[in-house]
Amino acid sequence: MRIGTIRSLLTVPAVFAVVLCVHTAQPAAQGTRGGGAAEATPPSRPAPARDLTGVWMKATPPGVQSFNGATWTPGVPPPLTAWGLEQLKGNRSNNTGDYTLDQTNDPVLIKCFPPGVPRVYFHPYPFEIIQTPKAVLQVFEYDHFLRRFWVDGRELPTDPDLLWMGNSVGRWADDSTFVVETVGFDLRTWIDRAGTPHSDQLKVTERFRRVSFDRLELDFIMEDPIALAKPWTATGYFELRTDWELGEISCSGDYLEWPGA
Repeated sequence: MRIGTIRSLLTVPAVFAVVLCVHTAQPAAQGTRGGGAAEATPPSRPAPARDLTGVWMKATPPGVQSFNGATWTPGVPPPLTAWGLEQLKGNRSNNTGDYTLDQTNDPVLIKCFPPGVPRVYFHPYPFEIIQTPKAVLQVFEYDHFLRRFWVDGRELPTDPDLLWMGNSVGRWADDSTFVVETVGFDLRTWIDRAGTPHSDQLKVTERFRRVSFDRLELDFIMEDPIALAKPWTATGYFELRTDWELGEISCSGDYLEWPGA
């Protein structure tokens, strides 16, 4: 069933936002995936201090526009520089509906490359946060990608290796806000599903704000002096799934099994 859903999402981009909203906008359906549903945790329950642990699923509150489609601000073009606009011309996105699967050069779709950060948040699958004394780990159900946010006091590297998920350090700004700064992204990744490019100077700042026990808001600031004329911002919303465990979603096993392949 999941494979069929994924094919539909990829081949009919306009449906993606609708499917995702329907899937995530029902907080009552927090039960285990193989069993009965559990009641949603009342949103008024206070959040524990300095604790983000658990499985989180994308969910858009009523009346709020979130990044459910191909780009961070639907209908608003990214603030690209002349260099960024030139690079964008070569990126043929299928998720915007401009190119078919036979025409796209999206590296996630045709080569199964990791989506990178912050694009990874567009995938309609949950992620889990695990906290340790030295690092906070973020594990995505999609291909089980792992991010490590060092919290041991180290600084961001000044000459980082270019990694799919970047190099990250984190710190607690207060009891409910965890700030992550990430640099050093592989140049083969896109900022979003619409093909927005970046340079090796991209820096992504994330502010995880646990506003209640089962509600998480995530503010993004994307800065790139070469590709972006000004910082690009967005906000995502997530719900805690107390009875969920991460499953296995493999790009090679699910995305590339096209008829006739």
